[in-house]
Amino acid sequence: KTNLIVNYLPQNMTQEELKSLFGSIGEIESCKLVRDKITGQSLGYGFVNYIDPKDAEKAINTLNGLRLQTKTIKVSYARPSSASIRDANLYVSGLPKTMTQKELEQLFSQYGRIITSRILVDQVTGVSRGVGFIRFDKRIEAEEAIKGLNGQKPPGATEPITVKFANNPSQKTNQAILSQLYHSPNRRYPAPLAQQAQRFRFSPMTIDGMTSLAGINIPGHAGTGWCIFVYNLAPDADESILWQMFGPFGAVTNVKVIRDFNTNKCKGFGFVTMTNYDEAAMAIASLNGYRLGDRVLQVSFKTNKTHK
Repeated sequence: KTNLIVNYLPQNMTQEELKSLFGSIGEIESCKLVRDKITGQSLGYGFVNYIDPKDAEKAINTLNGLRLQTKTIKVSYARPSSASIRDANLYVSGLPKTMTQKELEQLFSQYGRIITSRILVDQVTGVSRGVGFIRFDKRIEAEEAIKGLNGQKPPGATEPITVKFANNPSQKTNQAILSQLYHSPNRRYPAPLAQQAQRFRFSPMTIDGMTSLAGINIPGHAGTGWCIFVYNLAPDADESILWQMFGPFGAVTNVKVIRDFNTNKCKGFGFVTMTNYDEAAMAIASLNGYRLGDRVLQVSFKTNKTHK
């Protein structure tokens, strides 16, 4: 009972700041802010391990619910990772735009203990995008919630909601399943080019760019997924914003913001790789022309001619 997990930390908070905040309660054995392995961005949570269980309890009583910048942090006992608690994160879409985070939690709380929840909102207008995430304490609770609520109409809704497991970009298991999918014989796209073009719903206009001597080269298709080109990002844009924008549409395997070598600022564009063609097409249809801050994004399948 000495190890705590701290959720909803401000994006720019450092490990040192986390340590000094929790060190004010009692002596700390270790403290770790969790960062994205590739980008080094804070993932907004961390672990603090006290020497004395009494200090851990005191930290929960003192610091849980503390407001830091625009966030309200959540402090609770960390649990050892086990199969029963892994993959308990749900993706919910089709929510009424008026539904609040609290109402979302009330709807799902009948199925088990909710660890975190959020509703995605439009950055500019602050209006709900009708999409949310719910993380349960245990996977079995998440399964029950899918059974009970997927395809149902919540109070005040005109349309049924969709409830499914959220794809977590960091899960090795997902990656393994995806690579199996892509290398299984029935997914190798053995059809002739014209048929492939039809299958991927490309217009004949794009076929000229599709053949290459080394084999078939389909725009936007990177072997293990569909590469999407995102243009007109702000100089301070980072990978996390791309995960947040594209994640709700389906499995994202990779995101990359192209940075200026000298300043490390975003050069205005980036790439997102998505596993499933229909989900990628849906993301493009929804996000092309989307206003992010004071910019209007251009989103399209990457063609072989755009920035290498």
